[in-house]
Amino acid sequence: MTTVFEEKNISKAIMRMGLPAMLGQLTTLIYNIADTFFVSLTKEPAMIAAVTLCTPILLIIMSIASIFGMGGNSVIARLLGENKNKEVRSTLNFCLYAMVFAGIIILLVGIIFMKPIAKISGADAENMTHTYDYLKYIFIGAPFIILSNGLVHLFRSLGFIKESTIGLALGNTINIVFDFVFIVLLGWGTAGAALATSFGFFCSTTYYLVCMIRAAKKGNQLMSLSIKQFALHKKMVCSVVSIGVPSALITVLLSVSNIVLNNFIGIYGSNAIASYGIAYKVDMVPIMLSVGLSQGVAPLVGYYYGAGKRDDISQVMKKSIIYGMLLGAIFLVVFFLFGTKLSSVFLHDESLIYQAGYFIRILGLSAPMLGIINMITSYFQALGLAIKSLLITIMRNIILFIPAVMLLNRLWQLNGIIAAQPVVETVLAIICIVMYIKNSSRTTI
Repeated sequence: MTTVFEEKNISKAIMRMGLPAMLGQLTTLIYNIADTFFVSLTKEPAMIAAVTLCTPILLIIMSIASIFGMGGNSVIARLLGENKNKEVRSTLNFCLYAMVFAGIIILLVGIIFMKPIAKISGADAENMTHTYDYLKYIFIGAPFIILSNGLVHLFRSLGFIKESTIGLALGNTINIVFDFVFIVLLGWGTAGAALATSFGFFCSTTYYLVCMIRAAKKGNQLMSLSIKQFALHKKMVCSVVSIGVPSALITVLLSVSNIVLNNFIGIYGSNAIASYGIAYKVDMVPIMLSVGLSQGVAPLVGYYYGAGKRDDISQVMKKSIIYGMLLGAIFLVVFFLFGTKLSSVFLHDESLIYQAGYFIRILGLSAPMLGIINMITSYFQALGLAIKSLLITIMRNIILFIPAVMLLNRLWQLNGIIAAQPVVETVLAIICIVMYIKNSSRTTI
């Protein structure tokens, strides 16, 4: 279990932690793209727009998992570094049952307030029915969405890297298969896309629970599904929540900014939303890979922090940021060369293909910055400095992004709205570097 954390070669440790997490994020991205691809086969922009409008709601549901998944991840990694195995087991058990309870609450709230939520998302008369159909099955699957997304982080913190990746890949593969069945063969449209998503998360959740049961039977002292192990120790709960809530707010604020963005783009019609939706899905490739790298490496940073290895933390951060920036630079080149061809995979109208391709090139300008922003955000989370990671998110999605969207919309209309992302990401990357340098020079272990 501690083999990965005790790896002497820092670059190798980063690869062992980061690559499986990136692979997991890649499979998640593939299923997201598959949703859009199969829906796009209907050749109805209103359906594509509905999937785009519902994405922030799905992200908000996933953010609940971050409270206990990312919060527990940070706490468990540091406890392992301190060799406090009893506290690790207690923290894991608390996070598991808290996610079950939260999932049931989200299911009930979503079903009761589904129509108002659809309207807030930016749905109009043209796409309201499709939006409503998608949300219905997403809320039904909420408990499994939360459990699956939370357990993958908890598994990583325990060193179960292979199992965390297999669970993600399993759920996403099943999702893609049933996307084809429900959308193409049965013609269920957005409802089929959402149902496939929820079923995929159900399968990955089942896999994770089976892994926990097997590990417990083999004598692993950290794994326990027994409700008797559930305990509300004030210090432990506060530690998890103090990291988890800011982590969840990162996703919530991203969703809020996306809702604002969708409403501004909606001024220019469903075709504009559809074009942006495709561009955003393509741009999610470097985003998700960057997130995977940073989230995969975060337990390594937390473990080194708990073990008092400051120099190792510095090496992990420097090398991870360089890897992230190089990855982003590759995608920047690819998007500029093949943006229009990528959009043509999903769209059939020539004007929409050209527009989406142009959007892809604009969004790609921010790709190299992701390696800086996401890694430094995860660094603060891993060290338990949740307020600083939250500050980065607030600047990214509220303080900088929303004013940028409003200002650039007035200056350059739709193109200005799309340009808001690379402008904000560039400014924020500089701010993150300053924050990291100041903190690393002051941090004592």
